[in-house]
Amino acid sequence: MSFSGRRVSILRPSDSRRFSTNKELSENEKNSETHRDFRAAHEGHRPHAGLDASRASTGVIWCTERANEHGFQDDPSSWANLGQGAPEVDDEIEGSFHRPTTIPIESAAREYGPTAGIKSLRAAVARLYNEHYRKGKESQYTWENVCIVPGGRAGLIRIAAILGNSYLSFPIPDYTAYSEMLSLFKNFSPIPIPLAEEDHYHIHPDKIAEEIARGTSVILTSNPRNPTGHVVSNPELARIQDICRGRATLILDEFYGGYNYATGCDGTTISGAENVVDVDKDDVLLIDGLTKRFRLPGWRIAWVVGPKEFINALASAGSYLDGGANVPFQEAAVPMLEPSLVRAEMKALQVHFRKKRDYVLSRLHEIGFRIKDVPQATFYIWLDLTSLEPPLPPEANISDGLNFFNALLKEKTIVVPGIFFDLNPAKRRDLFDSPCHHFVRLSYGPKMDVLKRGLDGIERVVRRARGENVGPTLEDEVAIED
Repeated sequence: MSFSGRRVSILRPSDSRRFSTNKELSENEKNSETHRDFRAAHEGHRPHAGLDASRASTGVIWCTERANEHGFQDDPSSWANLGQGAPEVDDEIEGSFHRPTTIPIESAAREYGPTAGIKSLRAAVARLYNEHYRKGKESQYTWENVCIVPGGRAGLIRIAAILGNSYLSFPIPDYTAYSEMLSLFKNFSPIPIPLAEEDHYHIHPDKIAEEIARGTSVILTSNPRNPTGHVVSNPELARIQDICRGRATLILDEFYGGYNYATGCDGTTISGAENVVDVDKDDVLLIDGLTKRFRLPGWRIAWVVGPKEFINALASAGSYLDGGANVPFQEAAVPMLEPSLVRAEMKALQVHFRKKRDYVLSRLHEIGFRIKDVPQATFYIWLDLTSLEPPLPPEANISDGLNFFNALLKEKTIVVPGIFFDLNPAKRRDLFDSPCHHFVRLSYGPKMDVLKRGLDGIERVVRRARGENVGPTLEDEVAIED
């Protein structure tokens, strides 16, 4: 992938600071029933005593709630859920090790566990990072550099709770759950860094330097990046870490580090741990876990790797925020983290998911979408709905994410509207000003048969919008049968 080298600054005129060149929402789109319902839900309702009704669901949860209104919860197996960011979990990937089907529970595991996690798992995580990213380096991680947390969100919440008064910058678009986390705590002020679509949503090191120069002391981003599938790799990632060293805390959400297709699917994974000079002095916090890389989202076992002082503070925060991760699952995770086993697992993962990525891209191209950038990581596609060729007639009204999402519900298919990735803590911007409206995020995490059903649904929606006769929607067919 080549980049223009163009620098993007939020200090430039408005057209330069947007991360999309798409047109604004038309009045017709703004006044659609889908948009009115969305806005009403996110502006809150008459509260009960003590209830802050302005708290909104994360994007995936909101989408699932809407799908439930169309029967998703009653029969999820008949739906194609391309919305939830979850990988397939069955033991059917060639070369992948089988997950435990039973977990022994010793009497000691019935007790409260340490809020930083059990020592054996913390040591296993440290060993994995040293083996994969720090061979030959003088400074090595130990178990004291690892905090086990009950899921990635819990890790992020703990981190947010221990930050001092600061400006926290975050590139957008990015992971939807950041938005609520960034609005919960008042010890920092969140500042967005809009990235440009024409610049491939690239995070330039000079942009990070500019943020730090104006007072930012904490930077948060996913890498590989959710939802675009882009990745900041070395030497640019090392340059960013050099810029932050001694000046800003860098928080890297690396949950998709295993889904790396840029190195020939050889099992190589991505982590800022490779560029850390001193594990106890570099203010770099790395978040990962079993959820994505090991395809165990239900276990809720994740970790934060960083300097000991941070880890001690995170352990203390766990005592009053979440109480710590499940002990039996922590014990079961230890043998999974043997470095050579993980390398083989990542190779199998990458080969399998790259095939699914290529299938989805091929189908989308056949339908008429033109994808500018092939994602080099994650299992997401950031789909520009205005890229259809030939363009849809104006009256089709599915060129924005919310109406496209709504049309797909009738075909028993779920995607996530792009608006959710335009993080907007404290609702400081009007949602209709977002340039993400004409995007959706598609997940190719599910199994191939689910992907096929979902893409069939997308094809029917597009063909129907073109005026072709494709018969009744799946929802209508069920109603006729009833």
